[in-house]
Order: sequence, then C-alpha cells, then structure tokens
Amino acid sequence: MTRFAPQLQLGLILVLLTAAFLASADFQQIAAGVAMFLLGMIMLEDGFKGLGGSVLERLLANATSSLPRAMGFGIIATAVTQSSSLVSVIAISFLSAGLISLAAGLGIIFGANLGTTTGAWLIAGIGVKVDIAAYAMPMLAFGAVLMFQRGPALRGSGQVLLGIGLIFLGISFIKDGFDAFSAQFDLTRLALTGIVGLLVYTALGTVATVVMQSSHATMLLVITALATGQVSYDNALAVAIGGNIGTTVTALIGAASANYQGKRLALGHLVFNLATAVTALVLIVPLREAVDLISDALGIGAQDFALRLAVFHTLFNLLGIALMVPLMARLITFLERRFAPPASDVSKPRFINADLGAFPATILAAMRNELRHLQKNTTELVCAGLNLRLDDLMQSKDIALTVARARDPIRLDYAARYHDKIKTLHAAIVDFAAQKSTLPLPAPALTHLQELRDASGALVRAVKAVKHMRENTQRFTTQDTGAMQILYDSLRAEIAEIVVAIETLEESPAGARSSLWIEEERRALEASTQHARRNVEAALQTRRITPADATSFLNDSGYAYEAMRAFLEAAQLANRPEDKAQAEIERLLELDDDELEKDTDITS
Repeated sequence: MTRFAPQLQLGLILVLLTAAFLASADFQQIAAGVAMFLLGMIMLEDGFKGLGGSVLERLLANATSSLPRAMGFGIIATAVTQSSSLVSVIAISFLSAGLISLAAGLGIIFGANLGTTTGAWLIAGIGVKVDIAAYAMPMLAFGAVLMFQRGPALRGSGQVLLGIGLIFLGISFIKDGFDAFSAQFDLTRLALTGIVGLLVYTALGTVATVVMQSSHATMLLVITALATGQVSYDNALAVAIGGNIGTTVTALIGAASANYQGKRLALGHLVFNLATAVTALVLIVPLREAVDLISDALGIGAQDFALRLAVFHTLFNLLGIALMVPLMARLITFLERRFAPPASDVSKPRFINADLGAFPATILAAMRNELRHLQKNTTELVCAGLNLRLDDLMQSKDIALTVARARDPIRLDYAARYHDKIKTLHAAIVDFAAQKSTLPLPAPALTHLQELRDASGALVRAVKAVKHMRENTQRFTTQDTGAMQILYDSLRAEIAEIVVAIETLEESPAGARSSLWIEEERRALEASTQHARRNVEAALQTRRITPADATSFLNDSGYAYEAMRAFLEAAQLANRPEDKAQAEIERLLELDDDELEKDTDITS
C-alpha cells in the first residue's frame, strides 16, 4: 500500500486540479502563476548553485566558528538566494562531510528560517503593489540569452535572471487571477474565527507547503489573497504559521538518504519549527498586538494587512530563535542520543555514503576522509604482513631497533583481510569518484577528485606488493637466520620509516603539511635499491647466504621498493599543494638530474 501512496497522492492532485480548471478559468490563471513561481524558484536555486555555490561554500567554511556567525550566514545566504532549501542542503552536506559541527548546522537552519521571511517582505512590499510583470519581460529575455552560453558563470547568471523573471511573472499572474476571481466568488465566506479557524488554516498552510514544497509559494498565495480581500487577516496569520511547519516535511524527506548527521539536523529543524509554531499559536493574541505596535511605529497603514503579515512572519520566527537558542545544548544532546553514530566498521565506507550533493568542498572532504580511512587500514595490514605493529612503530624513537626486536609472528589471513578491509573500500572510492565526476564540478576540483582516486589505487598496489614478500619475511625474521635476517630487517625498517612519516604527515594540521620531502624520499629509494643489491652481492661472495636465498631477497626487495613507491605516490597525490608557487617548486624537484643539467646547459 505504501508503495502506491505517492502515485495515489499525485493522481488525487491532478484530479482536483482538473476539476478546478473546469470550474473556473480564473483559477487556471492562479494555478499557472503558482507553477511559474515554483519554476522560477527552482531556476533561481540552480542558478545560484552554478553562479555562487562555491562562494557559499567558502563563506560557510569561514562563518561557523560561533553560533551568531552561523546564524548570520543562514540569514544572509537565504535573503540573497531566496532559497532556504539551498542553504539547508549546503548545511546538511557540510555536516555530513564533517566540515561543520551540529551546533553550527542548527545555527544555519535557525538563520535560514529568519532569512526566508525576507520573501514575505518582498512580495507584500513590492509584488502586490507594483506591476512587476513589466520588469519580468526583459529579465526573461536577457536570462534566456545568457543561459545558453558556455561559461558556467554566464549560465548561472542567466538562470538567476530567468528565475527572478518567472517569479515576478508568477506573482503578476496570481494577483490578476485573484482580482478576477474575487469578482465571481467571495472566499471570505469561508473564513473561520476563534480556535477552530486558527487550527484549520494552520493545517491548510501546512498542507499547501507540503504539496508545493515551498513556503515561499504558500506565503505568496496568502499575501496575494489577503491583498485582494479573499482571506481574512486572522486566517492569513494561521496560514503563515502552517507554512513554517510544512517546510519541515521537505527537510525530513531530503534527509531520508542522509547519514546520521543529516538526520540529526533534519530532526533539529523539525523541533525548531514545531516549537516556534506551537508558541506562535499559543501566543497569537499578544503576537498580533505586538505586530500592530511595530507596524504603527514603522508607519504601516492599519489596512495594509499584507505588510503586517510580513511583520508577523518575521516576529514569530524571531520568537522561535529566542526560545531555542538558550536550549541549544539540550537540543544537541537530544539529537545525538536520538541518532547515535553507527558502530565503527573498518571494512565499510564511512564518509562517502552521505548525500553530499554537488558541492566540491564536501565531495573532496568526504573523499579525503575516506582515503585516510583506507590508508589506515592499508598501513595496519602492511605492518602486520611484515610482523610489525603500527602502534609500536608510531611510538618508537628508534624504528630500526623496534623492527629488530619484532620477532613474534603475527598470524592472519592476509588475503581475507585484504578483501574485507581494502578491496571493499577501494571499490567504493572508485565508484564514488566515477559518480561525482559526472557532475559539473570546477576543473581543479575534478582533477583533485581523480588524484584522490588514483591515490587509493596506489595504496592497493602497496598491499599487494607486501603480500608477495610476506612468506619469506615470516621465514627469515621470526628466527635467527644470520645475514638473511639482517637483510630482511633492513627492508622492514625502510618500509616502516616511510609508513611512520606518512602517518605523521596525515595527523599534522592541514596548514602545516608539506609534501616536498616526498620527492626527496623517492630519490633516496633509488639509491637504497642499489645499496641493497650491493649488500646481497657482498653476502653472496662471502658465502653468508646461498644463491637461492639471494634470488628470494632480490625478488622481495623489488616488491618492497614497489610498496614504498606506491605509498609515496599516494601521499603525494593526496597532499597536492593548492598554492601555485609551491606546486611549481615541487615540479622542479620532480625533474631528474639529467633534465636539470640540460636546463643549466641551455641557460649558460
């Protein structure tokens, strides 16, 4: 039954619309106006995603250090974009990726609720009093031209202009439709007073917002109806309250596929809006009196109910913020208990399962975090494969000594551990990168996404290389085998030093990281390879090892150096510097000696 519920709901809406169209041509104009308004909102949101999505992300990353700043971001971003849903999606995306705290996410949601009241002011102050259809036409024309340009900034600008134009045209259609409608029908006969009217029209506002998926559209309808005398002021106040409740349904639907952090934020949104609505309903009389006092002070006419409704919409959202901010700590505790983080499972993706949207910052952050997860699993397995423990190496002051003392064999099914902890994660990372690469991401973000994917592949190569040398490592290091033990200990120590260096790099603050040493380490590996070969030859010449053992070691040293190169390649790809000057320095360092000598000959 539940599987067919959406289809039944859609069918019912279509039947009701058809009946209404047949009953009144004026209703067709109102419905067309609502459709244009909603299409304009979608176009405006898409335009801001393309035009200012990255700007919003950068502002969000720097505006969440405190609750007031997070709320300020929510207010300003929603007022500018006229889309609380866009701001909410960005907040959920950042929270899911671990870039902001739950408190900051709630602050953004609180601010977005207040910022969305600017739409009521625009509609009441301009939309129903000015012939904005005249302004819509040039916007639509210019927007259409810009939208079909190649540059993302021009396309985004075109979508913004088209969105505003459609919104203006929709408002004009609805206003004219209500003017004509009022000549035939008097909807004020359906007005209800008292508690019954308050509850019924609150429910109507909630249902209208859920159906249209836009509180802006609900406020547009009620303000326009109020301006044309088709709804009473008291009933309009109730519809505004219901519109706030309806927006939470949209948020809950959107968070259905989000991770536990996204669900926390959606539930917090629901709690905030419900608490605000219930408080507004209980205090409706003193709130209305406060609206009258504020409106009189602002010079709003006693009969200008549209602007007074905008004042009410702002006032009760401010009341909700004043009510919930002191209870923030308790709300966070409740949300964290309600949606506890899932039990840690190192074999499953932790960060790239969330609904991250199309925001480059969150996509890359999730990818980096998942790569770090894979790297942790990789280094632990590689160390265990060499009869070493990562924790011991990270705490060691003398890695060579720690390796020399590690003689107890570590029993594990290397192939099974690889399948469970490495292969599954790597497959998820590759799939995530492939899916996100289809999005219209900026070129630098797309390049770095692919670099992070390639880094995961390098980590897998390191694990496979160590697998080939595991058997001989067990054989020659768990007991006294003389020269062979020393040779294999030297390989283990070299791998351990690189692993510790990379782990230390990853654990350092992002701003303090430098990957310049990686290329130096790669150069040193080549010299070390030659040194290892000379040691084998010397041991073979003095008969301290057999020819068969020498062959085994040479093969295994090849695998060991392959693993080390793969680790360094992964670290270099994952820590590409954003600073162009530093990137140029690294490019020069990557030149081999012959290329540098050629450059010197040319310039001399």
